[in-house]
Amino acid sequence: MSGGRPAYWTRRHLDLLAETGVTTAPVIDPAAVPRILPDYDLWDLWPIQEEDGSTSVAGGHELWMALSAPALGHPEERHDQARIRLLGRNGAEWKDLGNAFADDASPGSREWSGSAVRRPDGTVSVFYTAAGRRGEARPTYRQSVIETRPLLIADRGRILLQQDAEHREVLRSDGRMYLPADEADGAPGRIRAFRDPGWFRDPADGRDHLLVAASTAWQDGFTGAIALAEPRGDTWSLLPPLLVAEGVNHELERPHVIVHDFWYYLFFCTQRHTFHPPGRAPTGLYGFAAPSLTGPYEPLNGSGLVLQNPSSEPDQAYAWLVLPDLHVVSFANYRSHQGMDLRNAAAAQARAGFGGTISPTLRLTLDGMATSVVPVAKDVQHTSTGS
Repeated sequence: MSGGRPAYWTRRHLDLLAETGVTTAPVIDPAAVPRILPDYDLWDLWPIQEEDGSTSVAGGHELWMALSAPALGHPEERHDQARIRLLGRNGAEWKDLGNAFADDASPGSREWSGSAVRRPDGTVSVFYTAAGRRGEARPTYRQSVIETRPLLIADRGRILLQQDAEHREVLRSDGRMYLPADEADGAPGRIRAFRDPGWFRDPADGRDHLLVAASTAWQDGFTGAIALAEPRGDTWSLLPPLLVAEGVNHELERPHVIVHDFWYYLFFCTQRHTFHPPGRAPTGLYGFAAPSLTGPYEPLNGSGLVLQNPSSEPDQAYAWLVLPDLHVVSFANYRSHQGMDLRNAAAAQARAGFGGTISPTLRLTLDGMATSVVPVAKDVQHTSTGS
């Protein structure tokens, strides 16, 4: 954004897109992705960060969060039951620390993706999406950004977040720059967005910001955008978007920024069926770069594509997140079944092909506006229980 004007992701950029080895993830071996939690689906992983961006550690474990739901029925139904789960990681071992929040603590009926930062006073600011309204008879799709700031407790082998912290709405779409995300009916991939708050501290001035997956008006519908917000006193204020998908895609999810070699890298992920037209580009991690947080942004690799699933497994992973050390985490989504889109398959068939756990980690190389991706050394994931 320069002078309040967002960058635009256009069809001209997508015309430059090509599947190459440096922007294509390797095919995932199912044996490399055992379920972290056998009875639960896990997706949309993120770390609890320190204020310098590094991953927080307590009780000898890195602290992570992910969305979770019972591994029952059609995998697409998990979004209607999603809860944020706290996880600990020690090397290849993952420890289940249970739901992050008490039942009915959220003002929504579901808890969707967000981010978290550990504060010097021992609390953790968790920014997440409240979807629907608490107590509603059926799931609706109203979305707003919530902050809660519980104390992190780590003693005598326990790691948990204090359960009585307040959950308060800090941002919702304003209906002017960003369309309201308040639909009563819909489904993931077909609704307006105001979700996935990503915390970022700008090293240029030390100010905190939130990036939010949002929607703006486009012809007779809507298009995807990345909103920016900054704190003003005890509240957050919406700013003009950093990026607008100019009619090419209606869902730019999990936006986040890292700074590398004095460049600001803006990443987001999106799925092949949310392009206009559907299938115009692959499911993948996309990105732009700029000399400052507010731009001007230009697409990486000319097209914006940073990492895509291989054409033989177009839905194998999703929800990529680039960490400050350039490692890339994601979750195992659907394995290919003769080209079928398993989102629309029968429940038993979709469930058989769904990963529902953490994917093998990748590593990104950044060289100005060019990127490449490589796998990291393999490690076998396993789980311990308890908190």
